[in-house]
Amino acid sequence: MAQQIESTGQDVNFSRRAARRRPAARTPSKPHRTNKPPPIGARRVAIYARVSTSDKGQDPENQLAQLREWCDRNHHTIAAEYIDRESGKTAKRPRFADLFTDAHRRKFDVVLFWSLDRFSREGMVPTILHLQRLASCGVYFHSYTEPHLATDNEMVRDILLALLSSLAKIEATKISDRTRAGMERAKRQGKHIGRKPLALEVRRALADHIASGLSPYAAAKLLKIDVKTARKYATEC
Repeated sequence: MAQQIESTGQDVNFSRRAARRRPAARTPSKPHRTNKPPPIGARRVAIYARVSTSDKGQDPENQLAQLREWCDRNHHTIAAEYIDRESGKTAKRPRFADLFTDAHRRKFDVVLFWSLDRFSREGMVPTILHLQRLASCGVYFHSYTEPHLATDNEMVRDILLALLSSLAKIEATKISDRTRAGMERAKRQGKHIGRKPLALEVRRALADHIASGLSPYAAAKLLKIDVKTARKYATEC
């Protein structure tokens, strides 16, 4: 019995020494992730490019290539591209209209264009109104070649919009003052301001039609004159 106990004790001591010498089991390492999470601030971008019909030989791809590269470099997603081959002096551009329709539907977060004159050349006031319209839709804008004209930077967005609004008011006041000054100068020179007065025979024919019971609208259509003009003269009949 003593020998059995002694043998058992030796076995226990041997097991303890073996356990101390046995290397600890390693926890398997997690696989390395190669795909990075999307960076904070990544947005859906609408690219707007325009070449004028008078810009012969110009290709919008010259603008698009660098605008796309900017989106890729900043980890933005291109939601859509709007390309016009029209003069920038008018807002009646098909894809320009589509841009604002989709802006109202919030299909993108930012409108990116090469430069402000590619976006619009209608003058200061209409251009600023277009930018303010985007802002009212909750959509930012960014000019690629004019980084100071960008509202996707929240630190300067409110300041820039306030500045643009002030510039629009100043320009509108200047246009109004110039218009009034021009009208006053024309009056002093004896020039007629506004629509030309109706010829005497037309006025007489209008009076006869009104006296016969015709409405100013019907009389204007018969005489092929402006309806508003007919109504004005009808009050004098």
